[in-house]
Amino acid sequence: MATPQPISFPPSRLQDESAFASMRAILAAIRNGERFLVCSHSRPDGDAIGSMLAIGMLLRQMGKWVDLVAADRIPTVYRNLPGAGEIRTAMRVRGLYDAAILLECDSLERTRLRGLERMFILNIDHHSSGKEFGQINWIDHRAASVGQLVHSLVKAAGAIVTPEMATCLYTTLLTDTGGFCYGGIQANTFTLAAELVQAGADPVHIARDVYFNNPFSKMLLLGKALSNLHRGPEREGPIAWLWVTHEDMVSTGSAEEDCEGVANYALSAAGIEAAVFLRELPERRIRLSLRSKGKINVAAIAATLGGGGHENAAGCSLDGPLQRATEEILTALRQAMEAVDSH
Repeated sequence: MATPQPISFPPSRLQDESAFASMRAILAAIRNGERFLVCSHSRPDGDAIGSMLAIGMLLRQMGKWVDLVAADRIPTVYRNLPGAGEIRTAMRVRGLYDAAILLECDSLERTRLRGLERMFILNIDHHSSGKEFGQINWIDHRAASVGQLVHSLVKAAGAIVTPEMATCLYTTLLTDTGGFCYGGIQANTFTLAAELVQAGADPVHIARDVYFNNPFSKMLLLGKALSNLHRGPEREGPIAWLWVTHEDMVSTGSAEEDCEGVANYALSAAGIEAAVFLRELPERRIRLSLRSKGKINVAAIAATLGGGGHENAAGCSLDGPLQRATEEILTALRQAMEAVDSH
């Protein structure tokens, strides 16, 4: 196999030699292979889907064979992304691949895909809860989205950022920064956004598809959730929470994807610093979406409960019933808020 050529890369994009070396190792593995599987986490969001599609486009430009697989279907708001129909939904992956590229996962289990256990794993992540479980790991917490890392890979490979690829990568930035609202955004976030627009991404069209294309079932579910919106007394700090039951999901005809973003409505209230959305699953487990305006690190809280994510957006699951899970997460949020206020 050909020896990878040395790569020059702007230090503003990859700020330390360790991350640069990891990226080079990922690129070398791609250059030296022929067949690749690309996956991301279950319940894929805009960053997961946009990154999968963009890296699939990169691999094809490099003359590679690639399969894109997710355990759950693509949410409605992302089905207009270029190539979205190429992502296959399955619970098990089979076939001979030189490597499986996993995007923003902290473990194989996060994909909910069976069959990855014996594969050579290229792990690319940007979450603060990211773990080095792959044979080659590239984890850069400073990236605004894993799509930003994929863009770095595209540029390092000397590939072309097509309008279709730019559309997918811009979607990763828009959604994983909460519409450029979350903390951790840097000047190079907007530099990249500008580059992607220049490459053919239409920011207005993408924003309309993501934020003004919701199924009616989601709007009905949001009504249920907002009717359960609560804010703690002053002594408990600026925390808000809301929830839906499994019966609410059934009565509104809602799918799992309809829950994306609901927590942001609680966080958007004036004076609220942290919020949580709780959803009761059919088996009565409770899935939590945590959000923060930056005062506390919700990824750290989620990690103690078996989950993970970003400092301002994270998730985990707890045992039910709903009231017990609510009390547990509120206790954790209050303690975190008290610790911050005491310093």
